[in-house]
Amino acid sequence: MKQKIKSAVFFVVVALLFSTTVTAQQNKDLTLYQGGEAYEVKSFTQTFKSDSPKNVVLFIGDGMGVAHFYAGLTANRGDLFIQNCKYIGFSKTYSSNRYVTDSAAGATAISTGTKTYNGAIGVGPDKNPIKTILEEASEKGLATGLVSTSSITHATPASFIAHQASRSQEEDIAADFLKTDIDVFIGGGYDFFTKREDGRNLVNELMRKGYTIERELSKIENYKGKKLAGLTAPKGNPRMSERGNMLPISTHTAIKILQQNEKGFFLMVEGSFIDSGGHGNNTVQVVEEMLDFDQAVGKALEFAAENGETLVIITADHETGGMTINDGSFETGMVKGAYTSTGHTGVMVPIFAYGPGASEFIGIMENTDIHAKIKKLLLKK
Repeated sequence: MKQKIKSAVFFVVVALLFSTTVTAQQNKDLTLYQGGEAYEVKSFTQTFKSDSPKNVVLFIGDGMGVAHFYAGLTANRGDLFIQNCKYIGFSKTYSSNRYVTDSAAGATAISTGTKTYNGAIGVGPDKNPIKTILEEASEKGLATGLVSTSSITHATPASFIAHQASRSQEEDIAADFLKTDIDVFIGGGYDFFTKREDGRNLVNELMRKGYTIERELSKIENYKGKKLAGLTAPKGNPRMSERGNMLPISTHTAIKILQQNEKGFFLMVEGSFIDSGGHGNNTVQVVEEMLDFDQAVGKALEFAAENGETLVIITADHETGGMTINDGSFETGMVKGAYTSTGHTGVMVPIFAYGPGASEFIGIMENTDIHAKIKKLLLKK
């Protein structure tokens, strides 16, 4: 009997050791991006038609800190489209009630110019609505748009168009889209417009307002009208390795639609899942999402360089994961990441700017200053 017990204990110990070794190896693999195929990066002109922009494209890399950016830079053999931005600053991201912000408060600070509590969507600390830069641009007659790899009702895009006490109220956020004149929005979230507790079918209501509803990326890419709701997934889209080049295509489509307005436009584009890579301490996902985000930025920069009247701003709502890079190779694209957290952190995040007015975005600033500067440049307020 004793021998049997000893044998059983031996096998349990061996199994635990094997499991621990496998788990450690899996975790090790998550932190190591071994390298992949690099894409060509173009350099764009630095001369523009005026000192102030007619159009603004604001990119928010959710969770993107300096290390996330540099991981992408390393993986693409030392070059990214974002490097066309010669004006660089930093944003302080704390919210009104926390040193470490969440995406809702971080995006609301950028969209409204007011710091608010974590979880707030387009409302201040008193929970009263605050007009967003997107709404102000629309009131002035400019075209407006939102693009996101997450659900279009998720915290960051929602903070530019909705006014709700909590980011969890995604059905209420979806209904807020009907209260605006936004020209194009592309992202996941179809179910929040259709499978609702109140029984409303917001897709039908959008169609009555003149929107074309598309769910397939090929149809979004080839859209030629003026009012588009692209709802590409029931909720959030999958990670880049599964969704493909949805973000660069959607960014290009949105710009193509919005540039039809002769008065100009405001567009916010979110790379949502850089944040997920940080939360998961997953360097592979961080790199894949950063490279996807950068290629979307490339679409906007290409337009801005040709147009000469477009300001492109790239920043983040916060940093995720406390990421650093312990090793890498510009020759192979290898990146060895390390992390201090599976949550958000309080460190400053970078701001990159290209185009007329880009010089406003140098130095260290509050995240609310981004709103103030866009408002001054685009709306002359």
